[in-house]
Amino acid sequence: MALMTVEQVANLLGVQTVRVERLARENLLIAADKDSEGKPLFNEEDVKRYKTLAERLGGL
Repeated sequence: MALMTVEQVANLLGVQTVRVERLARENLLIAADKDSEGKPLFNEEDVKRYKTLAERLGGL
């Protein structure tokens, strides 16, 4: 399982980091773990599935 930082997820999704943090806060994108600073880390496969779903629903 590859973990991605907030910045990496933002780059993959093409959004700002604050948007990724909000998705995590609202439990729309579930964090797999937290880093040493308390920021969420995401499973790469979960992020890719979320991106596919969001695209099918009309975008991020």
